[in-house]
Amino acid sequence: MNPTLKDEADIEVAIRARDVWFSWSEGAEVLKSCSLEVPRGQFWMLLGTNGSGKSTLLRLIAGLLTPKRGNIEILPRFGFVFQNPDRQLVMPTVGADVAFGLVEEKLSAARIRARVEEALTAVNLLSLQRRPIYALSGGQKQRIAIAGALARRCQVLLLDEPTALLDPDTQLDLVAQVQQLVKSRGLTALWVTHRFDELDYCDGAFLLEGGKVVARGEPEPLKKRLMQNRY
Repeated sequence: MNPTLKDEADIEVAIRARDVWFSWSEGAEVLKSCSLEVPRGQFWMLLGTNGSGKSTLLRLIAGLLTPKRGNIEILPRFGFVFQNPDRQLVMPTVGADVAFGLVEEKLSAARIRARVEEALTAVNLLSLQRRPIYALSGGQKQRIAIAGALARRCQVLLLDEPTALLDPDTQLDLVAQVQQLVKSRGLTALWVTHRFDELDYCDGAFLLEGGKVVARGEPEPLKKRLMQNRY
């Protein structure tokens, strides 16, 4: 488990990574002295080319991997949205899947039902509550994964290239919905991407190159820097 941010001094920070290093077994370093801070209540992105370490860093933040050294802290409740939603949707219907993560909270049936309906309403999918998971589109499946995090009252969303398997129109619909959720519900989101058009929706971005965070701030200058490095 990652340490959680609890101190009053940390109230404006949702995610903090300090001097994080990671490698696969005895191979070359994937991440080298990575550090970042994501402000609470904002939508930030991890930008970089394939192989830059974006997804690895996100998995370290989520506690799915353990750093070789360094420190990672995150607000206590967070949800992880995978690139392929079929990896995390486990129940046969939409409502059952959103409710699945609430089992350990030992809520009454009425409270679970209320949480599920609230979360599905937030992602505009309440009408699909009884729909089989297999009958959903890719974009709808990603929104169900997000609804599951909302039902658990997660404060932070970690999203690993969630538009990678979606068509272009659905890609921007999803990123716009996450932006709206961040603003309307006071969430924090960290979204991995290499798509420049998605950067138009975030508050700020981190640029990863060669396993290091080499720049951070407004997305437009980072976009230009990455384009220059590509060509």
